Amino acid sequence: MNRILKIVGAVAVINILARLFGFLREVIIGWQYGTTELAASIINAYTIPNFLYLVIGGAFTTAFISIYHKTSASLTDYIRRTFTTIIVSISIISLLFIIFANPILHWYFQAATGEEYERLKSLYYWMMPSTIMLVLSTWLSGVLNVQGKFHLSSFSVLIYNLSFLIISVGLSLVIGPIGYGVGALLGAACMFFFLVFGVRKAEHMSFKLMPPNADDQKELWKVALPIMLGGATAQMYILIQRFFTNMLDASAVTAVNYATKMSQFPQAILMTAVTTVIFPLLSKKEGEEDIAAVKALYLRGLRLLYILVMPVSVYFYFQAEPIIRIVFERNQWDATDTAVMTPLLTVFSLTMFFLAANMYVTRFYYAKGNSMTPVIFSFITVFGVNIAVIQLMIGQYAAHAIAWGTVVSAAANFLLLVIWLQWKYKLKLIDKNMSQFMRFATLTVIYIAIVWLVSTYIHINFIWLHVIVTFMILLISYVLLLALFRLQELQQIIAKVKKKLFKK
Repeated sequence: MNRILKIVGAVAVINILARLFGFLREVIIGWQYGTTELAASIINAYTIPNFLYLVIGGAFTTAFISIYHKTSASLTDYIRRTFTTIIVSISIISLLFIIFANPILHWYFQAATGEEYERLKSLYYWMMPSTIMLVLSTWLSGVLNVQGKFHLSSFSVLIYNLSFLIISVGLSLVIGPIGYGVGALLGAACMFFFLVFGVRKAEHMSFKLMPPNADDQKELWKVALPIMLGGATAQMYILIQRFFTNMLDASAVTAVNYATKMSQFPQAILMTAVTTVIFPLLSKKEGEEDIAAVKALYLRGLRLLYILVMPVSVYFYFQAEPIIRIVFERNQWDATDTAVMTPLLTVFSLTMFFLAANMYVTRFYYAKGNSMTPVIFSFITVFGVNIAVIQLMIGQYAAHAIAWGTVVSAAANFLLLVIWLQWKYKLKLIDKNMSQFMRFATLTVIYIAIVWLVSTYIHINFIWLHVIVTFMILLISYVLLLALFRLQELQQIIAKVKKKLFKK
């Protein structure tokens, strides 16, 4: 566990920087264009390329890692065949989305017309080819992760977001919004070539094409396709959000997007750090049929994820307005835009743990070779629960209905995943660890009460000072609560620090 915490900490630091640059890009778009149609065009144009990158890249990479420790074939040949499968598949898919750009954009973004549509299409044409390099980069990161080189793969995301930020913002000052389309393509190229250089010394690595007609590629597709369906279903949150917000107005598109990104920013950093490290270890333990280790990873990972995400979620819920004012309120973004976004961020903050935990728990299904059950649960919750909540509420609550649909469906999906995992594979969230579970529940209630008191009675006019003071008070309070409840994870971290200090 100490080794996991050490690696998770290092990966988390790199991910914080990477996500920070990615989030800063979103913030600068808000500064430059507020909640206008210009901002909406940039956001909408990136929706489909980003969807394909996350779904296809994530599915192939997860399937590749799952099979890597189980294949009886030569690992070099397995890597060559997988590289061939991925590059051919994503090239064909990207080409089809470019050829049929007009019907796709007209159907999905029906409100865009005239100059707005032409701008959207130009941005889309620039961004779509980046999908090929992004999917290949995701797979190359998987090659590094499966060999324990987590830092290099995490650093590649930092390269991508930093280059995307610098190029996009720089070009936008010269050629306008289209600069973000050019930046997306060049940023993806920077990440891809960085990883190509990074894997040159990896074991069994080869970029030579090889006919993908072996059994391991059939198994790759067998595992990857359900994951694609599941990933597509999960990513449909974003597509559904875009679909419904485009029925409202440009401010709804941008406000929902920024509220989603702000709520995803902290949980994505923490979830990525935990999942990146634990999934290859999980896959290895499953290959070794070490059931006790798998059960231990399941509980420890979820506890660690909750300890990291819960306080951030609660803080965002009670301090949404000050956070938005500090991050966005300048240039073209004014108090009116903040007022539109604040209640949305408050609701979206409730999704943090559920979305992170859903991705984490799903990895245990994949490691078990069961990639279809998460797809079924995602389909039920995203297309059933999510859309039902939106349809029931959108007439009265407009964009807020979209936020509540995400919260309710994400929580429902988590419950289904945990219950089925316990029934089918005996991975129990609550068993002999009831006392530990009660500690977490009591810790949560007390921390929420403290945050409520601080938010109710501490108000400082200077917004920066307000956020700094409230954050430090709550941070210290949370650390003291962790120490008071003697949670295993904190005790292990303290023991590690003492050991380091004692050696010095």
